[in-house]
Amino acid sequence: MGKHLGDIETPLPPANVVFGGVDRKTLYITARSSFYSLQMTVAGDN
Repeated sequence: MGKHLGDIETPLPPANVVFGGVDRKTLYITARSSFYSLQMTVAGDN
């Protein structure tokens, strides 16, 4: 089990999240009418 490191606040409530990109270090967040992407320091595991 992972350790909670913090929260990512978005202007709208998230609908879905996924790690992507060539190195899987980009976190993509979709909301009702928005799309966000954040560069992470570690690769995600979907």
